[in-house]
Amino acid sequence: MNQTLSRLLLLLLLFTPISAIQAQIEKGALVRDKPISSKFDTSEKHQYTINLKKNQFVFFKLMQYGIDLKVTTYNTLNEKLEEFDSPNYRNGYELFTIASDKKGEYLIEVESIDDNNHAGEYELFVQSIKPKAVKQNEQVDELFTVWDTNNTPGAAVAIVKDGVIIYKKGYGIANLEYDIPITPTSIFHIASISKQFTVFSLLLLEKQGKLSLDDDIRKYIPEVPDFGKTITLKHLASHTSGLRDQWNLLSMAGWRMDDVITKEHVLKLVSKQKELNFNPGDEYAYCNTGFTLLAEVVARISDMSFAEFTKANIFEPLKMNNTLFYDDHEKIVKNRAYSYSSGSNGYKKSVLNYANVGATSLFTTVEDLSLWSMNFSNVTVGDSTIINNMNTLAILNNGKTFGGALGQFVGKYKGLNEIQHGGADAGYRSYLTRFPDENLTVVVFSNSAEFNSGRMAHKVVDIYLKDRIKIELKKEEAKVESNSEAATIDENVLSTYVGNFELQPGFIISISLNKGQLSALATGQSEVLLTQISTTEFKVEGVEAKIEFIPNAGKNIERIKLHQGGQIMEAPRVDAFDKTSVNLSDFSGEYYSEELSTTYSFTIVNDSLVAKHSRLSDFNLNPIKDDTFNGEAWFFGQVVFIRDKNNMITGYKVSNGRVRNLYFEKVN
Repeated sequence: MNQTLSRLLLLLLLFTPISAIQAQIEKGALVRDKPISSKFDTSEKHQYTINLKKNQFVFFKLMQYGIDLKVTTYNTLNEKLEEFDSPNYRNGYELFTIASDKKGEYLIEVESIDDNNHAGEYELFVQSIKPKAVKQNEQVDELFTVWDTNNTPGAAVAIVKDGVIIYKKGYGIANLEYDIPITPTSIFHIASISKQFTVFSLLLLEKQGKLSLDDDIRKYIPEVPDFGKTITLKHLASHTSGLRDQWNLLSMAGWRMDDVITKEHVLKLVSKQKELNFNPGDEYAYCNTGFTLLAEVVARISDMSFAEFTKANIFEPLKMNNTLFYDDHEKIVKNRAYSYSSGSNGYKKSVLNYANVGATSLFTTVEDLSLWSMNFSNVTVGDSTIINNMNTLAILNNGKTFGGALGQFVGKYKGLNEIQHGGADAGYRSYLTRFPDENLTVVVFSNSAEFNSGRMAHKVVDIYLKDRIKIELKKEEAKVESNSEAATIDENVLSTYVGNFELQPGFIISISLNKGQLSALATGQSEVLLTQISTTEFKVEGVEAKIEFIPNAGKNIERIKLHQGGQIMEAPRVDAFDKTSVNLSDFSGEYYSEELSTTYSFTIVNDSLVAKHSRLSDFNLNPIKDDTFNGEAWFFGQVVFIRDKNNMITGYKVSNGRVRNLYFEKVN
């Protein structure tokens, strides 16, 4: 999955801007055919009500003019239903819905997630009110209401139960220039879902005795540097290799993601690397590079291109007739859906020119991917050993698992066993989730960057596994209730929780206390409330996450843990820093990276240290610690400068989550 598209994706599983602390303003009742316009600034929260009958479905539109807003809906008991926030920034529609389960007054809350002291306007109106769908396929159509248009990009969905496609449909437009609608036969680029086909190809070759997953990658691709540590094919297939991610490296080197990026470009970049992020097998860190290398292994062993191998050994046997690995960016593909993102003037093309495969670049339809999913339960290509290997959790050197298998992720959804993977490149969004115990698969594709494919797929799952989920949730709720007693915490103790904690290089979570209430503020995000679960654990309001404070014998907390998405990430305390003490002139100059073959110039502009590159927009570097800066470009998350024995700057190391400590030497 290409996660260079936004800062939030780079940071991985971190909480998003939610529930800013703002003044609530009641704006009255909404009625159909009566739009409401209002000015708005970031100090406010606007609340509206709407009276609904039981089992009604309402579709709303909120048009943003110059301010980035989020909408939250609540039921008649004032319990939160859902949050809606498309990544269209300050202009364009926020589309949202309410499905009533009883008669009464429902609440809509509008709040800003924009910069402080920013103002704008919006228009809110009720687009339609109709009876709530009853049949399952009608309920699916209801979910996709906001995308079922003739003038926006949209989505395609397929649902497989017991080895049969029981529902499939397209919504919205595949090509906005020619008004071509999306259908179940529309071909999408599905990004990182590609990775499971790469692993499957490797396992087919292992079955033939042509390789072992325990082989060293350098046995097949000697261009990979000798880091003094063995990187196996299994390390690459489970994101535990320690290699730096190709997209992050390319972005640091000045590439745009709409440049033509070929396999050769990636291999040359890998060949110049001098360090790993960590020892192979020690950690999990999502890495696209490994799957580009694995695809090349398949090609070199089979003496076929990866696209040719997968066509002959997977797609043709499974009758996936509209599926291919796209290794030529100039190739014509009939019935292709093009990708889009929204902006202040409507939708724009989101161009993708990849000519590399393995980590990405699978073109397919929801129908064809359904055929692939059926092969996991009724094996016609490969065998049960291959399927079991793919579905088995990978193990780190310390014996622990982390939710990753081979090209897939294995875990729980509302108590049910789930195997899934999503994808995002340019404006394409995709999700494939399988529930093996229930023999259910849901496939969702979209050609809009604003679409949340994982959330939509799980909403479909909720419809088809409603009865199973209800049973499992009752068990989980009983367990939570039995452990829910939490003693009141003295405010003097809470004060020891206050401080700044560094979760990722350059990403700080600031904990503050106001009148006995803890809140958290993460870098570049809005302040959120923390609700007590126990004396050391607090729920992050608005998302499925909690912060755990590690006791320190009554002294100031030195470390916190963020629990989210099945992972636990530690953040140590960082000391307060006086930025005015920094002499910015120490850090100006030109810096060159041999590993990236690129140069950055750091100069002082208006009392700020500014990074300049021949192919990139300028961005600021902000001091956060001695000789340590936070870059405002996502790929320069943290910059640590290096001094010699004479206290002179000789270079720096930059980290950004998927790249650690990449060295730049000062050359001028």
